Amino acid sequence: MTWQTVASGYAAVWATENTRTALFDAMRRKETYGTTGSRMQVRFFGGWDYSDADLKGDWVKTGYEKGVPMGGDLSTGLNKTPSFLVHALMDPESGSLDRVQIVKGWMKADGSLEEKVYDVAWSGDRKMNSKGKVPLVGNSVNLKDGSWDNSIGATSLSKVWVDPDFDPALEAFYYVRVLEIPTPRWTLYDKLQYGAELSDEVPLTMTQRGYTSPIWYSPK
Repeated sequence: MTWQTVASGYAAVWATENTRTALFDAMRRKETYGTTGSRMQVRFFGGWDYSDADLKGDWVKTGYEKGVPMGGDLSTGLNKTPSFLVHALMDPESGSLDRVQIVKGWMKADGSLEEKVYDVAWSGDRKMNSKGKVPLVGNSVNLKDGSWDNSIGATSLSKVWVDPDFDPALEAFYYVRVLEIPTPRWTLYDKLQYGAELSDEVPLTMTQRGYTSPIWYSPK
């Protein structure tokens, strides 16, 4: 079972200042995100009037002025469709960014739950297919010596995304998932260091990722 485990990750808080009071205030409003280990930076806002122009200039200030941050609540938008502003910055000591996804969950009229993952921003010139999915970014890991590089992926990714399947009558939530390019896993380093024989089921690379607190929509 040991090979199935990985190192613990990080929890991040967007606080107004580095004080005990500000940190607890940020946690109460759920303006937080976590990662599987890298120190990427992720910001996520939801509102009713974001546009591509809002990614320019002081986009963080605009995010707060025109909507709510991760962990916030959106009430009815008066027949508008919600839009979301997301920005991700890579950890300079980890893998570059493959893609940004928005995960949407919603409750249907019969009370059942549904979920869908949208690719909203990605590195390189890959094209989305007819099913709304983007091809894999590739893999620069050399399994013979454990080396890798950031020749693929992006330093940062940002996007204003509008939900194409929005139903104002249904409760929903949205959160961001950020994926890095593949990097060596500890199992690969152990294999190279100790000459361990590993079965084919043991992964030798990993994809670090980050997850934000959700933004909640209610029609009430």
